Amino acid sequence: MSDGESAVSRRAVIVAVGTGVAAGVGAVACGRAPAPSAPEPPGPASPGPVPQTGRPVGRTDEVPVGGGTIFPDARVVVTQPAPGEFHGFGIVCTHDSCELTSVSDGTINCPCHGSRYAITDGSVVRGPARTGLRVENIAVDGGRIVVVRRAATT
Repeated sequence: MSDGESAVSRRAVIVAVGTGVAAGVGAVACGRAPAPSAPEPPGPASPGPVPQTGRPVGRTDEVPVGGGTIFPDARVVVTQPAPGEFHGFGIVCTHDSCELTSVSDGTINCPCHGSRYAITDGSVVRGPARTGLRVENIAVDGGRIVVVRRAATT
């Protein structure tokens, strides 16, 4: 066999192997491509509003306008920044988990390190706390203040 014949044979083998490898890679790549998907069938209709349950915590006349009242048994502080406008917040300070003990001069106050929160939205007015109070959903029902919880659905 001459050198020319060997070179051609080697070239033919290399070309054939290269073509086979390229075809194999293409087939694998095509096999991994996502298949077109059919549109998903529509899901069940929305169940509508989730029923809510409430737990009375106090009376509206216990919450002064421009201030608030802490209801420790319910673990909530209710504020009334303006007449008839009520807001509820958790009673745990976001700085060091101390329980809030007073509401005065437009703020909800922590006795441990002096953090103060706005009665309007529970945001930090003075640190060291960096995040606002947890908001509690409350409602007024015939002069009663109720903490509203979403009822479990079945």
